[in-house]
Amino acid sequence: MDLDEKIENTVESVKNSNSLKKYWKWAVIIALALWVWSMYNGFVKAEEPIAAAWGEVETQYQARADKVKVITKIIENSANFEKGTLKDVIEARAKATSINLDASNLTPENMANFEKAQGQLTGALSRLMMTIERYPTLKTTDAFRDFQAQYEGIENRISKARSDFNGTIKPFNIKVKKFPGKLIAGLFGFSAKPYFKASAGSEDAPDIGDMNFDR
Repeated sequence: MDLDEKIENTVESVKNSNSLKKYWKWAVIIALALWVWSMYNGFVKAEEPIAAAWGEVETQYQARADKVKVITKIIENSANFEKGTLKDVIEARAKATSINLDASNLTPENMANFEKAQGQLTGALSRLMMTIERYPTLKTTDAFRDFQAQYEGIENRISKARSDFNGTIKPFNIKVKKFPGKLIAGLFGFSAKPYFKASAGSEDAPDIGDMNFDR
């Protein structure tokens, strides 16, 4: 083989080597893009059930607010009832129903405000139920008994909705916090969702089922 052929073969070998390097570079870029795309879609898919779970939470809290509105109307028509206690319930209900959240803005701060408002309504309602003990005529009306029969079920459904919500966001939060998902989550604005606190819920609600309304 003469010198010219050797030079030509060497040049061809270098060209092939450069082409191979370029191919692998694009292969790596494409593989990385597909991985990021897959991770992003995984976060979107994991987030979808959260909206449904949160919707159920809102539905049950709204059901309670509706029932509270009914009982306040019943009590407003009762003469000589302690208006201060009733006013606290009305104001607490108004505040609780004024906080509107959806799955896209469940920040720790927003969740804390939501829980605080719902807790204040629970406390005000509990004081109202205790006050009604002193009004035998009011507490034996059919309207109040209907409220009594339904309220415990509403609180139980709230408790279940909260528990289901916590269970739904757990896999999503793990996915967001674990490496390497944490990198992609931060890149596209996915963040962990706040849990409902275990200390709040129906266990703090007025236990009107045990009250004596027949005296």
